[in-house]
Amino acid sequence: MSSFAEFGNDLYTGKRSIDIVSRQKTWYAVSAVLLVLATIGLFGKGLNVGLEFRGGSEFRVSSVTSTDGFESRGKEAVRTLDAGSDVKVSRLGTNTVRIETETFDSTKTDQVKVALSREFKVPVNKITASTIGPSWGASVSQKAITALIWFMVLVSVVLALYFRTWKMALAALVALAHDLFITVGIYALAGFQVTPASVIGFLTILGYSLYDTVVVFDKVRENTLAAEGNGRLSYSQAANQAVNQTLVRSINTSVVALLPVASILFIGIWLLGPGTLLDLSLALFVGIAVGTYSSIFIATPVLADLREREPAMQELKKRAERYQAAQSRRAATVPSVDGLGAQDGEDLDGTDIQDTVPVPAGSRASASGRPLHPYVQSGPRNQPKRPPKSKR
Repeated sequence: MSSFAEFGNDLYTGKRSIDIVSRQKTWYAVSAVLLVLATIGLFGKGLNVGLEFRGGSEFRVSSVTSTDGFESRGKEAVRTLDAGSDVKVSRLGTNTVRIETETFDSTKTDQVKVALSREFKVPVNKITASTIGPSWGASVSQKAITALIWFMVLVSVVLALYFRTWKMALAALVALAHDLFITVGIYALAGFQVTPASVIGFLTILGYSLYDTVVVFDKVRENTLAAEGNGRLSYSQAANQAVNQTLVRSINTSVVALLPVASILFIGIWLLGPGTLLDLSLALFVGIAVGTYSSIFIATPVLADLREREPAMQELKKRAERYQAAQSRRAATVPSVDGLGAQDGEDLDGTDIQDTVPVPAGSRASASGRPLHPYVQSGPRNQPKRPPKSKR
């Protein structure tokens, strides 16, 4: 933990730096692969929507003494009455089996309940049946899309006003769309069922991803304003410094968020089975992981690409290149003192070299490590002795 804290402190102070922004092509390539896989899942395999969206009948068999082979047993019981029916069987908890079928009328529903009662050896009153029409799922989908559109619009306005530039809002929206599309694509590719709880999870992902991106962008704005004032760093370099300074914070925040979600996901998979808790935690786990990646490796590089095309930022880049070249030449010509040399055109306490008095080789150094002028004494200063009273 101490080494990790030291690593984070080095990133913040600039002692270490991970080149993220200038390697944007690498991160774009990784995202392109993920987006292609998500596209294959969405348009090739398609989403596995739940009963709430497609409509149908649901049967729940509780107090099952033995769930061995529950999937084949549930399908066989239904298909004895309707051979062409599309049946999906899953387990809820340890002793409840859920069977999803197409919409049945009341007569066939009663027949299926009797067949399931015989198959799983439970009383008929232990079996519940419900029917959901497709119009309810269509209404939920429409409201979710409406909420998503309003969310995007309001986020764009707020970010544009807060950061005073529409390009930061655009970069944040690119990261949001990136997270949402990849998360939904992973759902489709893996065959996870999309339920209303999953939709809630998708919308929650957007808020989390946006929160992390705004924190990074706030530091980017702070660093780039300083760079524009002193001309020592280009926009991309200042943005990369901001990402490094917030990197450990982003990782810590993501880990703290993922640990409880992972525990809920584990409980949902191994103990509770399919249900609202599992659907919600699964969407959150995938979305938080993808959102952390996009906040660090996508949002800021996209922003840097957009801003670097501005004439003012191109001029800033030229100023930074001239300054850094001058500092390199100055550092190469200034001799080191007792092995202590200046870096980036500054002496050891951060003062410009040109504003200091040259220090000859062999001079002493203070406790802080800064060379002293040959006429400056180190250690305690000796006060002149007071003359005798008779001579005063």
